[in-house]
Amino acid sequence: MVRLVAPSAIGLVLAASFVGIVVAYDVRQDVKQVVNRFESRYRSAGTLQASFLEGYSENGHLVRAEAGTAYFRRPGKMRWEYEAPEKNLFLVDGKTAWFYVPTDHTATRVPAKVSTDWRTPLALLAGEMKVERVCARVELATHEKIESPGDVMLYCEPRSARNKSKEPNASETMTPGGEAGEAIFFEIVRKTGELVKVAVRDAGGVGIEFHFTNWQVDPSVDDALFHFHVPPGVAIVNGELPGGQGGVNR
Repeated sequence: MVRLVAPSAIGLVLAASFVGIVVAYDVRQDVKQVVNRFESRYRSAGTLQASFLEGYSENGHLVRAEAGTAYFRRPGKMRWEYEAPEKNLFLVDGKTAWFYVPTDHTATRVPAKVSTDWRTPLALLAGEMKVERVCARVELATHEKIESPGDVMLYCEPRSARNKSKEPNASETMTPGGEAGEAIFFEIVRKTGELVKVAVRDAGGVGIEFHFTNWQVDPSVDDALFHFHVPPGVAIVNGELPGGQGGVNR
């Protein structure tokens, strides 16, 4: 007669711990592979071009939607041409960030290093293309909706948020997930590393999303496109860019 011996409690705990370690390792490797594909896809390009749809929301409700074409050029240059519902321009020439509204006949400028604009995380496309320069921590965001089954959503803890969490009163701005202030999400095509969407949200319920299509690598674009030339009769205003609360700038 064969006697069946029930596994010990210690054995069950050890087995569960081992499975947990293996799963955690697989998840970390998956995140690392997706990040590597994302970086590799765009790192070799001198200039990038894409169509974008931008949505600004408050407490989950869409407040404003705009569309246009975005350009990124190394080192540190961006150009966002808004075409609908009205024309305006956001441009970073490497040193200064400009926001120009033709109908207002005004151009606002601010040093790029101190701008709190929520397009800032996308500056990595015009830089060294290292996610770690923007994110202190990256992990899978399984609770976030994705546009295609072949995509993966990554949560990025901004380095600025990590610094804020160390401040004495940081607990007052912590979100339920433990992030301080802002949270950034990157939706990426798993197999190719193509960027589909970037979403930035703050603890106050304000958010902005950028959906990208029609990516072009090294299109024929003159460098003059990344320099702002003040049109005649346009007033220049020094200071932070306009656009809303929480550092959300158009």
